[in-house]
Amino acid sequence: QVRVVESGGGTVLPGGSLRLSCAASGLIFSAYDMGWFRQAPGKDREFVSALSWTWSGSSVDYADSVKGRFTISKDNAKDTVYLQMNSLKPEDTAVYFCAIKSLIGSYYDQKAYDYWGQGAQVTVSS
Repeated sequence: QVRVVESGGGTVLPGGSLRLSCAASGLIFSAYDMGWFRQAPGKDREFVSALSWTWSGSSVDYADSVKGRFTISKDNAKDTVYLQMNSLKPEDTAVYFCAIKSLIGSYYDQKAYDYWGQGAQVTVSS
């Protein structure tokens, strides 16, 4: 049985940092694409970042709103993917979801993901 468990959410002041972790079990972690999505109150869930595999190796992508501030990374030895979030803004406040998909389908497409974490609340407020 596949399990996806997130941790690391919390409340932080504007300009602060947080690191989200997403630990997976029950699958061959290195064979999957990883994505982070978020859902702010009253809004649809949106793409934040992805780490995917291509013929030439791994690649990362970010939403324009977080580019330059967030970093996605992966530790295959620990079956864990991370989202380092720096220079946080109040508009980053949301529930953040980790998601895992096979190599088929676009990593922007939420429907392409097979497994989801429970979500981690991130609140940026003074």
